[in-house]
Amino acid sequence: MQNFHRRAAGRNRERSPVNVSRRQALGTFAAGLLATGFWSEARGGSFPSANDKLNLGVIGVANRGETNLIGVNRENIVALCDVDEDYLGQAAMRYRGARRFADYRQLLDMPKLDAVVISSPDHTHAHASILALDRGLHVYCEKPLATTMREARAMAERARNRGRVTQTGAQHHTSEGYRRAVKLMRSDLLGEVREIHAWTNRPFWPQGVGQRPAEEPVPAGLNWDLWLGPAEWRPYAAAYHPTNWRGFWDFGTGALGDRGPHLLDPVLEGLQLSLPERIVAESSGSTRESPPEWSIVRFEFPARQGGPPRVLTWYDGGKQPALEVAGARDFLAKNGVVVVGAKARLFLPELGGDPLVLAAASGSSPADVAALEGKLGSAPPGRNHYEQWLDACKGHGKTECDFEYGARLTQLCLLGNIALRAGEPIRWNAQDFRVEGSQRAAPLIDRAYRKGWEFL
Repeated sequence: MQNFHRRAAGRNRERSPVNVSRRQALGTFAAGLLATGFWSEARGGSFPSANDKLNLGVIGVANRGETNLIGVNRENIVALCDVDEDYLGQAAMRYRGARRFADYRQLLDMPKLDAVVISSPDHTHAHASILALDRGLHVYCEKPLATTMREARAMAERARNRGRVTQTGAQHHTSEGYRRAVKLMRSDLLGEVREIHAWTNRPFWPQGVGQRPAEEPVPAGLNWDLWLGPAEWRPYAAAYHPTNWRGFWDFGTGALGDRGPHLLDPVLEGLQLSLPERIVAESSGSTRESPPEWSIVRFEFPARQGGPPRVLTWYDGGKQPALEVAGARDFLAKNGVVVVGAKARLFLPELGGDPLVLAAASGSSPADVAALEGKLGSAPPGRNHYEQWLDACKGHGKTECDFEYGARLTQLCLLGNIALRAGEPIRWNAQDFRVEGSQRAAPLIDRAYRKGWEFL
């Protein structure tokens, strides 16, 4: 999700109290090489025992990648990869036995590796994950899983066919607040749900960029060619890196792809939604290069399993639902979801926060709603998202946010982006895996890859 970021010159290094010199980094690299003698045999496809530690490779070690690295460091961190030498050197100081790589393809070829954690920018998620699965590795990958519909489908298929354990980095998915939200939506508390509203204050990075930025010198220590990976070649510019790549279609998925997987996850699970049939989007500032400055996207879901047809409306860039949707302005936080039921409304805060039942709809008093909520009881306890994946890699239990589910969550957001890029309503034909109703939208389910980086 957020990696391969290099701080601009003169900015404070807020991530770590240690700044590593090139000499220190080289010394750490040499020590890592000396420690790798046990990687002499080809890795097998069996699951480690519960008492064994996994040999993990980590692709992307800064920002979100640093958080993920900390989340899995109970295991053996045997390999680190980042295209930024400074970030890589700092991580190597904390994991001195780990080998270092700038190219994740080389890391994935290491023998005796059990699993990898992928926290690179969006445009490299599918490539790195599929290469890892093809090598028999378990994979944890940040959301969104991919930048195209075809990539997301391929990731789910590959994980299923390879029989590997996967987890999508939507960390709140296993939280207690998330579980309670799902339980509430599956109960009779809300009554029939026909509309959902979700909003975010993203983007806080530039979007609506009309032209590619002018070329600038590549910062020392940054391997720009490897940062681009499978994306089309273009010269380096600070406008892409370290953090603003989300505002370019070639690298990111905009506000919807960044925040949608978090906010829409409990709704997708709680209401057991399939993918929408029709998507209508309005926006301002969308260009061929860049997502819009703001957008409102309407997803129309068909009736399914006895449930009614539903409409989910997404807002970003400062847009929010009308006051009467939430019932009180206090609940219109910077990021959130309101599920509108015939009996009551449910507010879902971001990142697995505790859900809140709002004012009841007409015909149902607040006391009635409180009584119903009290009968629900407590939700199942939450779990650590990383530990769930690590335990499953050892054959204990299974993950709840695997690539099968994560692909559907990702594709929901990607369909919104396709409608935004097409500039006209689209229809999704799930059976034939194609977009209909727009000639501009049809090619956007796929993308071209740079020569030498093809993988689908």
